[in-house]
Amino acid sequence: MKKSCLAILFLLSTNIFAQKPSHKFDLFENSVFHWDKSKNKKWTLKERMNLYGVNAVSIAVVKDYKIEWTKAYGFADVDEKKMATPEILFQAGSISKSINSLGILKLVEEGKLALYDDINNYLKTWKFPYDDISNGKKISIADLLSHKAGLSVHGFYGYEIGRELPSTIQILDGLQPANSKAVRSEFEPGLNFEYSGGGTTITQLIIENTSGQTYEDYMSRNILVPLGMSHSSFNQPPIQQQIANFATGYNNGKEVIGKYHIYPEKAAAGLWTNPTDIAKYIIETQLSLSEKSNKILSKEMSLKRLENSFGVFLDDYNGVKYFRHSGGSDGFVCNYVASLNNGDGIIVMTNGMSMRLIDEIVNSIASINNWKNYPLIPQKESIALAIRKECEKNIDQGIELYKNLKKDKNTEYNFLDESELNTLAYEFLRDEKIESAIKLFNINVNAFPNSPNVYDSRAEAYFNKKDYFLSKSDYLKVLELDSANLNAKNMLLKIEKLLKN
Repeated sequence: MKKSCLAILFLLSTNIFAQKPSHKFDLFENSVFHWDKSKNKKWTLKERMNLYGVNAVSIAVVKDYKIEWTKAYGFADVDEKKMATPEILFQAGSISKSINSLGILKLVEEGKLALYDDINNYLKTWKFPYDDISNGKKISIADLLSHKAGLSVHGFYGYEIGRELPSTIQILDGLQPANSKAVRSEFEPGLNFEYSGGGTTITQLIIENTSGQTYEDYMSRNILVPLGMSHSSFNQPPIQQQIANFATGYNNGKEVIGKYHIYPEKAAAGLWTNPTDIAKYIIETQLSLSEKSNKILSKEMSLKRLENSFGVFLDDYNGVKYFRHSGGSDGFVCNYVASLNNGDGIIVMTNGMSMRLIDEIVNSIASINNWKNYPLIPQKESIALAIRKECEKNIDQGIELYKNLKKDKNTEYNFLDESELNTLAYEFLRDEKIESAIKLFNINVNAFPNSPNVYDSRAEAYFNKKDYFLSKSDYLKVLELDSANLNAKNMLLKIEKLLKN
């Protein structure tokens, strides 16, 4: 039934800018890998969505500094039979950080903030607690935006609807009801890159303390409205009028409890939006760089933002530069990629958890629109996806299938990425199928004996099983391979206390 509904939906999904040539859609929808001569099968977009278990995909393509077309596929909510349309809103996850950086840099251009001053100069209701780890160096706003502040807390888990939500200060201090640790120094600022949603949350408080407005109000008035992002909002919890237009999140085919999570970490992960609105941000950035628009930032500040990775990441492919940012929250992943040198770009949003599908879509459109120097690299099929269903039915049969495919079809499937089996094993671990998870971790340890991460993962599974001696052995192996691994050190201390009791 689900497949037939999707087939009908693909025929009915006509929300596009009709003036565009239909052959592009035919090529993209019927042959996602049209550019990849190494593929033996002609995969359709519908088949790839089914393979990855993604219920809805929404896309906006930018060409010549304009939205060339938008289109949505699948179901925004399966049980409700709510079809995906270009207007449906998705959680943007960490793409929120890109839009947040505009809010901060606008205050910089207005002279209300300085990029390289101590952040405590602008924090009024809370101060960052420096300690010996920072080695006397102060954290700047530039450090926060570029993830060079040396801070903890990579990302956030979100909160189920109805749960008590922490304040921004409770989040920063790791106090209940916050479900994340305190945002604190892990190493001296300015030395290295360390992705920190915690650091971005500090910028959220800086905006509020500087503007005297709530974060969502400031961002709406000063960024979203001027950009024409009329469907987007940082409201967390969301405003009632928007909820009917939300996509429902799905994690490995399972609906997120309550349909989506709440993210009071608004600057880091709180944006609800759609590809059309993000495309407007992309175009404004490109026009600003060309001195054709300054709705938010000047050309000089836009260039500084991109060159210093303030809320974006920059890739240089033989002199042609592309800026990008991906995002993920429970039940949603998305990504945008856009050129600095011309008006090309794309934003893909989904209510599933497969970044691989998004990469395939980006590559397909990049090929169709002849993106200059964009690297189209053939990818092998996911071995984790190939064995997942068999593993769910019987873990030993799934492992046998893995061995047979590795023997007979080694060139077709990706056996060289340790994250393939690691991610699959963690799915079983989260479902409390510990023995199945350990069997998959065992294969990974045998396949990647020099990787500290695979031992760390198996150690976690043994710890959950309360097999502390085996867990200890694996964490010691982690330190043998990576002597600075902080998690292994902390877990060994925890295990020693448990073994003494």
